[in-house]
Amino acid sequence: MYSIMASYYSLLSFLVMAATLVVSQQCDLQFDGRVPSDFSAATLNTDNGVFDPNNVFGQGLDLGSVVQIQDSLSSLFDVGTIPIEVTISDDSIFAPSADNVQTGFRRAELLIASNDGTDASTTGVKTLHFSVMKDANRPLNLTHEYQLVFLESNDFSTNQFVLKTGTILGTDTADPDTLQLFGNVNANPAQILFSTPFTEDVFHNFAVTLDFDALTTQVFYSQDTDALVAQTETLANDVSGQGQFHFGVLKKGLNGGDDIVKNGEQEQGIDEGIVFGGIFEEDSSSGCISLSV
Repeated sequence: MYSIMASYYSLLSFLVMAATLVVSQQCDLQFDGRVPSDFSAATLNTDNGVFDPNNVFGQGLDLGSVVQIQDSLSSLFDVGTIPIEVTISDDSIFAPSADNVQTGFRRAELLIASNDGTDASTTGVKTLHFSVMKDANRPLNLTHEYQLVFLESNDFSTNQFVLKTGTILGTDTADPDTLQLFGNVNANPAQILFSTPFTEDVFHNFAVTLDFDALTTQVFYSQDTDALVAQTETLANDVSGQGQFHFGVLKKGLNGGDDIVKNGEQEQGIDEGIVFGGIFEEDSSSGCISLSV
C-alpha cells in the first residue's frame, strides 16, 4: 500500500511540475554560458564574464588555445550566440598544484565565471541546460572513460551528477558510444539517471533540474532543434555540497590502479574534442523550466 501511495504522490508531483513548463526560454537566469557571436577564442583569455580564463587546462596552455569557436553550428538554445568546442591533446595535463600533477588524465573544461563553488547556482531549485555534439574530425577513443559535464562538490569529494561516455571504469559497458548521465558518484552503486546513444551529426540537448533542498534530480532531453521532453520523474539524488559545474573533456587513463589520477595510461597523439552549445542555468523555484527557444 505504501509503495502505491508513494508512486501516486511522485506522479502527482511530476504532473504539477509539468504544468509549469514553458515552451520558450522565459525563466529567470542564474548564469549564462552561451558564447556571444563576436567572441573569438582569444577573448576567453580575458576576464570575459562568461567563462573563467584560468581553469581548467594543461600547464603552459591558455583557455583560448584549447577551444575552437564553431560559428557554423547552432544548438537548440543558441540564438545570437555560438557553440564552442573544447579540445584535448598530449599537453592537456592539469596541475592544480605543484604536488598534484594529473598525469593520468587529459582534460580541458569550461568553468562558469560566476560559479565560485558557494554561489547561488547550487542552492534552491535550478535547471542546468547544455547541448553536446561529436566532432568527427576529433573523435574520442572510446576505450577510455570520459566526463563531459559534471558538478564537482566544493570540497572536491564527489560529483553530484556527471555525464559520461566511453568505457566506464568499474562497469561492464555494453556500448561505449553512449551518453550516460549518472547521479552522485559516491552512491553505491552510482545510479544511471538517463542514457542515450551518442549519435553523430546532431546536438544532444539536456536540461537537468537540481533541487538542492529536496536533493532530487529530473532529466529532460531532445535532439537538434526539437523541444526538450521529460525523460524521468523527479529522482532522489544527493546534490548537496555546492561546487562548480564543468563542461569539457576529462579523459581518464587506463590501468591506473588505486591512483588513476596519477598513474592512468594515455596514448600519444591525442587530438579530441566535444562541441558545446546552449549552456545556461535558470531559476526553477517556481517550476519554470524552458523546453525550447
